[in-house]
Amino acid sequence: MTVVFEDILAWRETRLAQTRAGLTLGFVPTMGALHDGHRSLIRRSRHENDRTVVSIFVNPTQFDDPADLARYPRALEEDLAALRAESTDFLLLPRADDLYADAYRYRVTETERSSELEGAHRPGHFDGVLTVVMKLLQIAQPERAYFGEKDWQQLTLVRGMAKALFLPSAIVGCTTVRETDGLALSSRNRHLSPADRSRAPLFYRALTSAKAADDAARQLRAAGFDVDYVEDRGGRRLGAVRLGGVRLIDNVPVGE
Repeated sequence: MTVVFEDILAWRETRLAQTRAGLTLGFVPTMGALHDGHRSLIRRSRHENDRTVVSIFVNPTQFDDPADLARYPRALEEDLAALRAESTDFLLLPRADDLYADAYRYRVTETERSSELEGAHRPGHFDGVLTVVMKLLQIAQPERAYFGEKDWQQLTLVRGMAKALFLPSAIVGCTTVRETDGLALSSRNRHLSPADRSRAPLFYRALTSAKAADDAARQLRAAGFDVDYVEDRGGRRLGAVRLGGVRLIDNVPVGE
């Protein structure tokens, strides 16, 4: 049975009781529309902790486009069924009015790497991400928090924030889960038309097969993708593209 908490204070009382009982907690923050990638995070958390809590919150402050926020998939009943099937202990459903009672006056800002790649194309995005992750970590109080490597830049920034601000939670990165044709799982994939879905795996293939990032970008443009960026950074090749109005991101290791 998955116990649902909408009230932050009620959750904190439950978490305090767990801590006093010596129970460890793993945390999987999500925006819902759960897929097998999320399920893999939950399974790892359940394997490594006594209890697991998942949050579902479509965070408005990380969207630079109001239309994208409105369009983001929401499927709470399906998500609850998935959480129960995975024997998830707890679900946090925080309200925006509670998380942002300060009207977003206080926020976490990283001043260098957050302005590159995703940050260059989505102004303010990582302020919203880091702020909500900080809030959720403070609320959940987990020993470990699990993030997918598909959002590599996000994972790197969250790890940096946790280290810089002396957060006690370990930030655990988990391998990207893919469809059999290579497409990285994403909640946004459900917006792809059948024709675009058949083309989408070319994104992963270009990232992995091209000798250089510029070559991958040229391949993708030739295949009809709108390319925001393809760049090699720190042993990873990171890319963001648009296909039929749907924005996809991915990354793969490069070099030795």
